[in-house]
Amino acid sequence: MRGHVTTGRMRRVAQCVAATAVAGAAALLVSGPATAAPSPAIVPGTPCTTTARACVDLAAATAWLIADGVVSYGPVPIASGAPGAETPKGATVVDWKSRYHHSREFGGVAMHYAVFFAPGGIAFHEGPIDHPSAGCVRLETEAASRFFDTLAVGDEVQVR
Repeated sequence: MRGHVTTGRMRRVAQCVAATAVAGAAALLVSGPATAAPSPAIVPGTPCTTTARACVDLAAATAWLIADGVVSYGPVPIASGAPGAETPKGATVVDWKSRYHHSREFGGVAMHYAVFFAPGGIAFHEGPIDHPSAGCVRLETEAASRFFDTLAVGDEVQVR
């Protein structure tokens, strides 16, 4: 009797597996093969996609704020990292903000309106834009204030 119960259970499992396979094949026929989601579009006038809230073009030494896939502020001039201390490229998110931040790494240098977005303390912040930084994206006072007020923790930053 025990063998009969096991055989019955195995038959039911086999039927379930077969039914699942048929349902999956039918769904594929109805919906077609899976396709990748389209890539986000590039925001006109920038090298960044519509998912970005802040965009940096290192080669052009400019930055923008983006809202709903369009430029909401900028372009503004920037200073970025010097050779050997390059601003990291790629897409990241805002980690934290500090309006009156002072650098612990560089002897208390003011980094007002700091918006931290990359490992190693990399941030947008107020500072001179006439010479390279130690990796941060420096902005003039008005632009730094605007970036600080606009960007929120979790917003996407793209550096190209």
